[in-house]
Amino acid sequence: MAAPPTHAGQPYLPVPRAARRLRDGTEHVMSHELVFYDGHCGLCHHSIRFLLARDRDGALFRYAPLFGETFEAQVPDEAREGLADSLVVLRYDGVLLQRASGVFQLLWRLGGFWGVVGMVGSWLPSRLTDWGYDRVAEVRHQLFKRPAESCPLVPEELRSRFLP
Repeated sequence: MAAPPTHAGQPYLPVPRAARRLRDGTEHVMSHELVFYDGHCGLCHHSIRFLLARDRDGALFRYAPLFGETFEAQVPDEAREGLADSLVVLRYDGVLLQRASGVFQLLWRLGGFWGVVGMVGSWLPSRLTDWGYDRVAEVRHQLFKRPAESCPLVPEELRSRFLP
């Protein structure tokens, strides 16, 4: 599957090949996109549930806490500076996306109607879409209640999709 059109003016952050090596030195070959999320955010929690419901067979995404073990292993220190504190996507080709471009990538990967929404969104100026993303991110904790548990219990059949 080809990558969606570049989000207008959005600088993609490629993760160096060496950074995709795990701590034990083995290289991680990504077949899924990694979605790093804020586990204390109600909106992020709802977003992950939205993706899980549409990626029924688990072919598209894997999920891990933002700044958790997987994030630390996959994202080099220099790429972490200035990252959003809500949602970050590590594409299967090693490109790191955040803010609106990350959301548009996830929607595009879902395909169908959501894929069209993601593609159209990626054509809009990133300055505008990131401004909107930032406004929602500022009030997300007031709009969406924090999950009762910071890491709600994941059903057995979905556990393989969540990384530490």
